[in-house]
Amino acid sequence: MGPLLLVLLLAIILLGAGFALHLLWWIAIVVIVLWALGFLMRGTHSGGGRNRWYRW
Repeated sequence: MGPLLLVLLLAIILLGAGFALHLLWWIAIVVIVLWALGFLMRGTHSGGGRNRWYRW
């Protein structure tokens, strides 16, 4: 009974970790796309230099 519960617990942990890692990959892709858009869409301001469209 103990080894069966241990295997079940391990399967639940690995399933949760797999879901979390998959979610982190999607978040990383969204952040990279936003960064690339911010890099491409930045405009010029009155001083003649380049400015970012986001504050950070």
